Formats: sequence, structure tokens, C-alpha cells
Amino acid sequence: MNLTVCILAAGQGKRMRSDLPKVLHRLADKPLVGHVIDTARDVTEQDPIVVYGHGGPLLRAAFEHDSIVWVEQHEQLGTGHAVGQTLPHVPNDTMTLILYGDVPLLQSSTLQELVAAAEITGFGLLTVELEDPSGYGRIVRNESDEIVRIVEEKDASPAERAITEINTGIMAVKSDYLHRWIPALSNDNAQGEYYLTDCVAAAAAEDIKIAGVSASSVAEVTGVNDRKQLAELERQYQFRLATELMERGVMLRDPSRIDVRGELTCGRDVEIDVNAVFIGKVILGNGVVVGPNCVIENTVVGDNVELLANCVIESAEIGAASRIGPFARVRPETVLGNSVHIGNFVEIKKSQVNDGSKVNHLSYVGDSEIGRNVNVGAGTITCNYDGAFKHKTVLEDDVFIGSDTQLVAPVTVGRGATVGAGTTVTADVAADELVISRVKQKAITGWTRPRKKSK
Repeated sequence: MNLTVCILAAGQGKRMRSDLPKVLHRLADKPLVGHVIDTARDVTEQDPIVVYGHGGPLLRAAFEHDSIVWVEQHEQLGTGHAVGQTLPHVPNDTMTLILYGDVPLLQSSTLQELVAAAEITGFGLLTVELEDPSGYGRIVRNESDEIVRIVEEKDASPAERAITEINTGIMAVKSDYLHRWIPALSNDNAQGEYYLTDCVAAAAAEDIKIAGVSASSVAEVTGVNDRKQLAELERQYQFRLATELMERGVMLRDPSRIDVRGELTCGRDVEIDVNAVFIGKVILGNGVVVGPNCVIENTVVGDNVELLANCVIESAEIGAASRIGPFARVRPETVLGNSVHIGNFVEIKKSQVNDGSKVNHLSYVGDSEIGRNVNVGAGTITCNYDGAFKHKTVLEDDVFIGSDTQLVAPVTVGRGATVGAGTTVTADVAADELVISRVKQKAITGWTRPRKKSK
């Protein structure tokens, strides 16, 4: 049976105390509802239906490149009313899976189990066990362990209040049932809303069995209502990813201190120290060592690379056996060859540094092409910007650049040339030449350093 997924995402989220719609707050640098949409795509090829309300233009703009069926709920009159708005887009001969845009940690395996159960009975309900179920509707089962009703706490008997299995609101239902039940819902309740959970009573009235499926953890079905819950789920999500990494053989110095905000792929024998942050798509080769406090974004790192503490690497390629840091910044469009050294307080931007070259201390290299086995001395600056345009610096193979050199682009230093310390290079240097532009040293005898007068 084909599966239609409806995601309810119309709530404002007042407790977030934010102008941003609740479902657009980010977990692992992705909107909450983005996690739900991704999970929906894991269980069906059909485009998800997203019900929106508060902050609709912002929500739609955030997913303007995604294939989504958008349905507006002009008035927020309850979950039953929200599902009712989707019915024109829901074929009768499908199964409908109802999810919530603020429940980001649901796993596709759980939803597949729920849908499989619903295909047998026509109605599947996701439940979870809580140590303290106070405030939640309890799941009441019969002697055959079948769900017969949901009782709210205020209406529950002492025996029913002792039940620890509660309703999550997530369900899979034959669509023709919804087409029959949703229009018949009543809002005769204290809130004046149409409740989706009333479909349970409708199913009982028609003697339709409800299959209950238990979530693997409370976190999986926890919704976000405030900043505290968002932070708690962030750590739950990150620990889940950390566990998966360790199961694949990655050495994490502290699994509670890693953040993956995208997709991290690791080879064999990778070691990651504390407080590393991975953003976007990051690939770490075999034997890579990541030091503490590194931030790596959209980068491919080759085998046996060592990234020392406090490095920031963005949209770059790092060749095998290279050594970066500490306190180095590698900016976008940088390609480093094999066995390259980028040292402390060095910044590389939009440059290619070929095999065996070194930029070890306190230097800036931008818009440059550096050959093989080049040594760039401490304090070297490529002066690549003239106030309007960027210009290129080329250092050919085996060049030696002395400390405190300024390379005023556009400029080329030929193969094997040497630039003496303290030189400002404003013209091309021929191969194997020595270039020095420093001022001749002068000594002044009899000079006295100024001193303050004694009081």
C-alpha cells in the first residue's frame, strides 16, 4: 500500500520566545522539521505533506528547493483540524502516516515498524513508556494486549493513572478511515479544538483493532517546546551519532563532546579529540587525528593527516600525511598536497600548496599557487588585494621565502629562487636568483633612549 506522510508544523511555539517559527529552530544545524522531512523520505517515495500556519512564508522559503506539498492551516483549531486540511491531497487507497514537525529524533526503522503494524489492522499507534507519565494520556489495553482507548489523566481512574504507557500522537491509519472520521470530529471540549486522538474512539466504535508499537526511547518521540528541551535533544542526537561513529571504529576521546552538523564519514583508525565540530559534508581518511577544538566544514581530509588543536578548516582539500596547526585557518577553495605543513597562526585562502611545502608560522597566503618543496618563512604575507581586485602569487618548486617577506601580487618567484628575510617583492624573480630588498643596517653611536623625569 502506498504511504502518504502528513507533517503537522503549524504551531507558533510561544515558549521558544522567538520570532522564528518553532519548527525552524535548528538541531545539529538543521531545522527541526527538516529532520522530520528527511525521515519521511526514508519511508516513502511520495512527497511529504507539510501543514503550516505561523511563520508560513519563512517556513516555505527555508525549503523552497525541496519537493513538498504545502497545506496552510489558516486557523489552528487542533490536530484533527490540521489533518483535515490535508485530506484533498490524500488518496483513499493509501496509508497515512501522521508526524509532527517538532519531533526531530524519530527513526525511520520505528516508523517502518509502525506502518507494517498498521497494514495488518488498518490503524497503528506509536506509544512510549514513561517512568513518570503525569500529564499524558494513558494507553488502555484489553486482555489481548490490544489498545481499546486513550484516557486523559483528569478522566483516569487510580488504576489507569498507574499505567506508564502513553500516547505520542504519532499514528499510521488507512486513509479511507481518515476521510470518514476526520469530518465527523467534534470540538465539544474545553479547548474548542478538534483532536486527532478522537480517531481512537472512532476506531473502537467500528471494532477496528489498533496496533500499538513502542518507541525505542523517550528521546525518539520527544517534542521541542522550549529552549531547554531543544538543548537536551541536541545532546541526545549528538550522542546517538557519537555511538554510531564508535561502532564503526572511530576513537572519540569523549563521546559527549563532539558535534556533527551534517554528514561525517571516517576511515579506519580515526581519532577525534574533544570539542571537535563537523559541519556540512566532511570526509576523514584512514589514520586521521583531529585535535581538540577543531572546526571542519565541507572538507576532504586525506589519510594520516594530523590536525592539531584549534584549527578551522572550510571547504578545502587536505592531502595525505599533512600536518595542520595548531591555530591554523584553512579557508575555502584551498587545496593542499601530500605532506604539506601549515603551522601555527597561519591562514591559507583560495590557494594550492603542492607536495612537501611548508608554511609554518604566522603567515598569510591568499590567491596563490605554491609549488613542491617550498618553504615560506614566518611572517610572510601575500599582498593579494589592491583595494578593488585580487591578484595571484606564484611560488614555483623549491623556492625559499625568508621570514617577514611581503609578496606584492601579481608576482611570480621562479623555481629554486631565494628571497631574503625582510624583503618586499614587487617584481617577478627569476629561477635560482637571490633577492634582497632590506634597508642597509645603520648604527648610531651616542644615542640615548628617552626616559621619564624622576618625580
